[in-house]
Amino acid sequence: MNKYLALSGLTLALALTSLPGAAQAQPDPQMKAVLDQLARLGAKPLEKLTPDEARLQPTPADAVKALLRSRGRSTAPEAVANVEDRMIPGPAGQIAIRIYTPAGSGPFPVIHYIHGGGWVIADLDVYDASPRALANAAKAVVISSHYRQGPEHKFPAAHEDSFAAYRWVVANAGSINGDPARIAVAGESAGGNLAAAITMMARERGAPMPVHQLLIYPVADYSFATDSYQENQTAKPLGKLAMMWFFHHHLARPSDGLNPMLSIVRAENLAGLPSATIITAEIDPLRSEGKEYADRLSAAGVTVDYVNYDGVAHEFFGMGAVIDKAKQAVARAGTNLQRAFGQ
Repeated sequence: MNKYLALSGLTLALALTSLPGAAQAQPDPQMKAVLDQLARLGAKPLEKLTPDEARLQPTPADAVKALLRSRGRSTAPEAVANVEDRMIPGPAGQIAIRIYTPAGSGPFPVIHYIHGGGWVIADLDVYDASPRALANAAKAVVISSHYRQGPEHKFPAAHEDSFAAYRWVVANAGSINGDPARIAVAGESAGGNLAAAITMMARERGAPMPVHQLLIYPVADYSFATDSYQENQTAKPLGKLAMMWFFHHHLARPSDGLNPMLSIVRAENLAGLPSATIITAEIDPLRSEGKEYADRLSAAGVTVDYVNYDGVAHEFFGMGAVIDKAKQAVARAGTNLQRAFGQ
């Protein structure tokens, strides 16, 4: 096993066990074109890389741009009225944020968006497409926030930074042409986990509750034995070993993985949390736990709109420039957000 997968306990046992499961679904032509382009860019399996190496390699966002160039199309990002980078105070230093403002006069509702990357890789630039699309679809100011990442900063650093950014959004929404009474949280993958955790932290710490949570293929459980993990063990761009690699670098100790801020499906009390839109992808090891979290929320009395998109893989949401189902997912999320905002 690769030296960077120095795993132990339950994680090691799962790494050495491949339970039989259904065959992996095939990507639809649009998704396949992106995955083929990512392969041509030379992206390597994360589990074979150090974190520093992983942060430098081509991303799915790079693959989308390369695919657009190959078709003679513009790689310019989706236009919004204004984009501004800022630094805000965090619990251990400054936090980078990016503010996307849609066209119009405002004050606008507000979305606090948190990017993915397994709490280890990626940044505001890698996840630039999704906040732009959400600003236009929801007619809202979107604040995208970064966070400390592992292995340099272990759990709960990313969660504390994200909650600090949320508190900043609540306190400063009015100064950025936003409405502090209409704030939602959103995130992709690890960012979906962080967005969900913010709602629980807000309840526990007495902060204002978001009016909605948009969770896009969220990390929801420290387990690698679900149906979708078995189906998508070697899926691209995210497979089983890659997820284990992320947890290995994010956790200070394996037992932290069972913390309900990480394994949100294990939280004892989900009552009183805001309405949710949960989006998953068929070709994604996180699909089953996303569905399970939707079911847990619904059982706790939370209004949930859950949708799974067939034929697409993890990371598809921000690929509206080349994938029609991404446009559909963004439109659905935008409609639900507008409804939660009372628009």
